[in-house]
Amino acid sequence: MPHTVSHQPGAQNGPGAHPQLRSTLAQVVARTLPCEGETATAVPNLLLFRREEVTQPCACLIEPSVVLVVQGTKQVLVGDEAYPYDIDRFLVTSLDLPATSQVIEASGDQPCLGLVLKLDLQLIAELIAHGGIQPPLQRGSDRGLSLGSVTAPLLEAFKRLLGLIDEPAAIPVLSPLIQREIHFRLLGSDQGARLWQIASVGSQSQRIAKAIDWLKQHYAQPLRVPELAERVQMSPSSLHHHFRQLTAMSPLQYQKSLRLHEARRLMLNEHLDAASAAFRVGYESPSQFSREYSRQFGSPPRRDVDTLLLRHTPTAA
Repeated sequence: MPHTVSHQPGAQNGPGAHPQLRSTLAQVVARTLPCEGETATAVPNLLLFRREEVTQPCACLIEPSVVLVVQGTKQVLVGDEAYPYDIDRFLVTSLDLPATSQVIEASGDQPCLGLVLKLDLQLIAELIAHGGIQPPLQRGSDRGLSLGSVTAPLLEAFKRLLGLIDEPAAIPVLSPLIQREIHFRLLGSDQGARLWQIASVGSQSQRIAKAIDWLKQHYAQPLRVPELAERVQMSPSSLHHHFRQLTAMSPLQYQKSLRLHEARRLMLNEHLDAASAAFRVGYESPSQFSREYSRQFGSPPRRDVDTLLLRHTPTAA
């Protein structure tokens, strides 16, 4: 059983705080996305989601982002730790992380509603350098993701961002300003230390972020850990330690997960067969690929892809 990461809400919060703000956000998400699923919006970097039933854990890749649930409950599992988040807690991810996502509270009458905003780590570094923000007193989480307290200023900023969906002409002018404010609010939140660490030049977290960027661009190539360590100016042992601390996996395990997710995308979107997808992402043995794919996604490649395609095929009314 995964260990559940606890989070104590801040003093200005509490269970179900800011109901009016949350209700307004939930109404906008429900109106914009009347059917189950997820959708990108005209606002850059902003995605909305709606789930109408509890789901089984599903393997996914999470980009650096903040996830805000305005109704229902979700959780993300990384390694042996579970991170549940709801109306009182937001999820912030500072690295690209292979993880498992699950909806744990939703129904047709009360769907799980929320939004995902992709984080701009360069903007965070700029705010730290020029925004007059004081360094956090406490050290951030050792993981690449954590839970933070939802506050009224953060909800107000998201309310204005969502409001731009109904005012498309204002998006190019106002969206960058509001997203800048959201990043500022996050740096001032109880999770500011985590973001500060990842954006600070020369920190171990930033070196791991560079290693992850390299792996994302070269996942199909053989991985030589000493060369990767040298590339990010770390010793191999230090790279292993900090990489596992932040992602709950080794660099080799991370590369494998990247390969499997990309192979899944190739089979879904480019209609490659399993063997072709395996070779494209760097596997030499289709049988090894099939075994590792089944462990990652719960079923063999062909069956998994067929299930996903069936799930997303529109049905007649």
